[in-house]
Amino acid sequence: MKKSRLYPFERNRYFYGKLLTVRDFESEQKYFNDKRRLLNRLLYGSGVLSGMQVVAVDDKTISVEMGVAIDYIGRELVIPSPVTLKLSMIEGFTNNEYKKNVYLCIAYDEKGKEPVHSVGNSAIRNDEVSEYNRVLESYRLFINEEAPAPSSFEFVRLLENVVTIYEDPNVRITQRMPKYVNAGEVVEIKLVVEKTLQTPRIAFQYDYEAAGFTPVGNDGSRVQFAEPGDAQETEYAVSFHVKAPLKAGGKAELTVPCQAAKLTIGDSAIPLDTNAKHTIEVLDEPVANRILKDWHERTLEQAVEGAADQSICLAKISLLQMGPTYMIEKVDRVPFDEYIESTSLLQRLSQTSRASSLHKFFASAETHDLEYDAKPTLDVQYHPDRNEFDFKLGIPRPQHLYDEISTGTMEVALESIGKTGGFFFSRGKKNYVSEEIQHGLGEGQVSVVVGLEEIDRSVLGDTASTMKKVYHGQSDVFKGTEFEPDIPNVSLGTLVYPEKGTFRIGMKLQGETESSASVIAVRWWAFKSLGAAQAAVLADDPSDSGLAEAAASQQE
Repeated sequence: MKKSRLYPFERNRYFYGKLLTVRDFESEQKYFNDKRRLLNRLLYGSGVLSGMQVVAVDDKTISVEMGVAIDYIGRELVIPSPVTLKLSMIEGFTNNEYKKNVYLCIAYDEKGKEPVHSVGNSAIRNDEVSEYNRVLESYRLFINEEAPAPSSFEFVRLLENVVTIYEDPNVRITQRMPKYVNAGEVVEIKLVVEKTLQTPRIAFQYDYEAAGFTPVGNDGSRVQFAEPGDAQETEYAVSFHVKAPLKAGGKAELTVPCQAAKLTIGDSAIPLDTNAKHTIEVLDEPVANRILKDWHERTLEQAVEGAADQSICLAKISLLQMGPTYMIEKVDRVPFDEYIESTSLLQRLSQTSRASSLHKFFASAETHDLEYDAKPTLDVQYHPDRNEFDFKLGIPRPQHLYDEISTGTMEVALESIGKTGGFFFSRGKKNYVSEEIQHGLGEGQVSVVVGLEEIDRSVLGDTASTMKKVYHGQSDVFKGTEFEPDIPNVSLGTLVYPEKGTFRIGMKLQGETESSASVIAVRWWAFKSLGAAQAAVLADDPSDSGLAEAAASQQE
């Protein structure tokens, strides 16, 4: 049957005595075929349903397996048995150039079958006339030597904004980003480089201009691509990210100025004369809702007639030139993702956790400290291979009194006081100086506060309790009170070595001791990086003598 408009629908009206002609029987078939094809097109779309795998049999031969597809006006395409063909024998293949990519396509075709003698025609014509008794709904395979434009595919037009940066017979560079974005959304942009196998190495670099978009990542607005030296690919993709404006209702633009782009193919610098520009609408409604609205608001002509002549691409075949001939190097099946998915399968997949994860982004985050007066920082990296964002957040430290603190305890036998390094001081002074103690805060100025530690162990009934007490300053001020300590009357001092990260503790016994303790425990605290403002406050209000002295020494 000849291709004709699918609608409006007309069906035969039968009545007693009606004379049926060829036209009536053809319209009967057309009525049912056109209805089915219209529903195929609008309900399922177009593409491969199953099979139709294309494989290289040898250097010059391909095989197309059995399969089913629906074309762009809803007609069924069926390959009932495998087909093996020499590439040079397929329609559309030329012999003038071999170092290229060619595209194997399939289209609907009809063929006559079972020729029979036409009795009616022989009554009015003297010569013998034959007609086909059957029409075989079939297909034809052919070669396209030019890649289809990305925007020629309906779903690309609905979902993506695609611009071509550069194109020649061997190289095409396009940039793709979503057609719509939500306010404040982080958007992935893909730079796609397509080339033939024997095209020299490609390097491309440019600085894009953004009106409304904000670059995300460490590279700012610079995008770079350099083909690996040992690569054997015909397509590469480089992703980068921008953040959409925070306000919805307008449009944002991203431009690749030709003067800011540098393209080299092999050793040749290629001038660019086109300023590629994306103009993206910023929405406050979900993007999916807007895409569905565009889908439903298509006219019938756009849905059916607009792609009537479009074929389905089954494979991209990469060729290598071998002297005066060629060889098939690589076959990529259905390179433009022209598939029809099973609705029942998609429904089942949507009920599994795996399917739901396909529509989610994952994120990992880590934080690090900044100086208290620094501005917060945020670095975002996107990993498309695992659909994950890495967030690194720099948070200013609070302006605390001290940024770093360490503490410890030193114990000294009471009988050791009066010795330093194992020798008595002269003149009977009962002094003790410790060995150097590592405070663990590194080099630099630190303040060390010390106090005498007492462990109070008491028993109440059947319950034993332990409580530590630390006395700062002169402990004898508590003598005669309920807080009187059972520790020797000792005065303490410290000696700090800033360049060594160490300090010493000195003790002096004040008179005779009535303590039952045989060991003196000294608790120490080391403080580093005292804030100037707090030091001033503490020096003005020295409620704690030890801390006040530390504050004053830091101010000095």
